[in-house]
Amino acid sequence: MITAIVLIKTSVDRIPEIAEAIAAIEGVSEVYSVTGSYDLVAMVRVRRHEDLAEVIPGQLNKVPGVAHTETQIAFRTYSQHDLEAAFALGLDE
Repeated sequence: MITAIVLIKTSVDRIPEIAEAIAAIEGVSEVYSVTGSYDLVAMVRVRRHEDLAEVIPGQLNKVPGVAHTETQIAFRTYSQHDLEAAFALGLDE
């Protein structure tokens, strides 16, 4: 499984709609609204590197309101628990 972290700048007045459209794309496992230089972070998980081209420039970048993306490819996951905990900060379980 190949994981890509996509940092996304959007039209700030449409963040919820843009996030929902991105989350509906096959291969996108999660979308987070975040603070900082970017508005959204999408986790893309696909089987082959070629599939990244289909998901990111092929679909995600074409969502109306997406202004800019920066993609990071993950080399290795060290701990599934640590990843879940990092992205679940502030959420009650």
